[in-house]
Order: sequence, then structure tokens, then C-alpha cells
Amino acid sequence: MNEQHTKTQGSLDVGRRFAHVVELVARLRGPGGCPWDRAQTHLSLRPYVIEEAYEVAEALDEQDPRALCEELGDLLLQVLLHSEIGREAGTFDISDCIDGLSAKLIRRHPHVFGGERVEDAAGVERRWAQIKAEERNRAVQEGEEGGAGGWLEGISLARPAVQVAYRLGKRAAEVGFDWKDPRLVMDKVREELQEVADALQERGDPDGGAAFSEAVAEEVGDLLFAVVNLARLVGVDPEGALAGANRKFIRRFGYMESELKKRGIPLDNASLDEMEALWQSAKKVCR
Repeated sequence: MNEQHTKTQGSLDVGRRFAHVVELVARLRGPGGCPWDRAQTHLSLRPYVIEEAYEVAEALDEQDPRALCEELGDLLLQVLLHSEIGREAGTFDISDCIDGLSAKLIRRHPHVFGGERVEDAAGVERRWAQIKAEERNRAVQEGEEGGAGGWLEGISLARPAVQVAYRLGKRAAEVGFDWKDPRLVMDKVREELQEVADALQERGDPDGGAAFSEAVAEEVGDLLFAVVNLARLVGVDPEGALAGANRKFIRRFGYMESELKKRGIPLDNASLDEMEALWQSAKKVCR
């Protein structure tokens, strides 16, 4: 059995399995199916799409292949459910999703499916960005993205705010609206931090009500936006960096809590000095 025959048989097997699970989802949604599945709509499933995507991300962070396989399956179920709802409404089905993806992959990989040549992965990324920009330009001209169109149209605000800020900065950079040096962004971060301090000083009492909260929130938002763009310019994924910092905080806090427990001190009875001393120890033990 030659290699090509083996690949063909494998593709056919995957195709049969995929068709089978599509049929399972259609049955769940059909007459005599599952009452819960039949009651779902695109909007009612929205939280589950987000939840499953985060669980995929968690499996990736934990580098757990078995969990990743399971979570990818759960995420695929969401794709199939939405596609079946679309089929029932006559708007789209799973074949439309597959065809659209296939066309996009071919269109964005002319070095594979066309006659273009690129030297390395960096060249692929540059060409990919160029093709996406051309697609956006066409969409803007045709008024397809967001109605009126615009260079920033198509960036989903439903994403986590850190990701949105990153993509806004990256998209603006495509037309040259960007800092030329990370050190310039550092200056912007310092400027925004000073504006937070000024807002705190001007407003006085933190319990001063809505006006205080809104003013400080605006300046903190500007500060966070600047920090996200600093990360982008130095090649750091801010979402991943913050996720790593969160996990580090959990490890160090857990160490502090464990050490207090060994001393018979409940966490909520420990003094700030005791916790601070253990936190400094945790920083040496828990990287």
C-alpha cells in the first residue's frame, strides 16, 4: 500500500466520521431530539462558545494533550450547533463554513497554492498581512464591514479588552500610525501613569462618587492601552503575558497560604507584615 493510497483512505475515514457527527447534531436538533439542544439559538449558545474557547486555551497553557483533544472536540460541537441552526434558518450550513475557510486558506497562501515565492516565515507573515489589508480595503470600498466601513472595522469588541487593544494597535500600525521605537511607548506609559496620579490627586477622596470613578477609570484605561501597545512593540503577547503573571500570583499566594497554615495561622488572621515576609520568600521559591 503506497503512501498516497494511505493518505486517501485516511481522508475518507475522517470525512465519514465528520459526516457522522454532523448527522448526530442534526438529530439532536431534530424532531424527537434533545429538548435542550432544540431550544438553543445563536445567541443562547454565545456564552458556551466563549467558555469552550477558554477551556481550549487552558489546556494549551497546561500543555495537556489529552485535555486539549477533548476541549477541541467540545469547541467543534459549538461550530456544528451554530451551523445546524444556520441550516435550519436557511442562512448557511457547515458546507458553507468549510467552503469559506477553504477559499480563504487558498487566497491567503499564494506561495503554496499559487506561483508566489517567500523566503521564510517572516515573509509569510508580511504577505498574510498584506493580503488581509487588501481584503479590508475591498470591504471598506464596498461598505461590507460594519456598514459605513473603515480601517478598524471588523475588529470584534466582544473579545477580551486586552486582545482588542492589541489588534487596534496592530491594525493602526499597518498604515504607519505607530511608535517607531519601544522607548517612545515607555514615555507614553509614564505619561499615562502620571495622568492617573493627577486624576487621583485632583479628585481627592476615592469615595467621592461617580465623577471620581469615571475620571480615574478613563485614565487607567489609557494607561492599560499604552502598556498593551508596549507589549506589542517588543514582541510580547499581552494576553499570554498577563495569563502567566496570573498563574505566578496563584503559585506564590498558595505558597504564602500553605506556610501560614503550617504555623497554625488562618489566612484572614495573618498580619500584613507576616504575609509580606512570606510573599518575599515565595518570590524566591515560586518562579
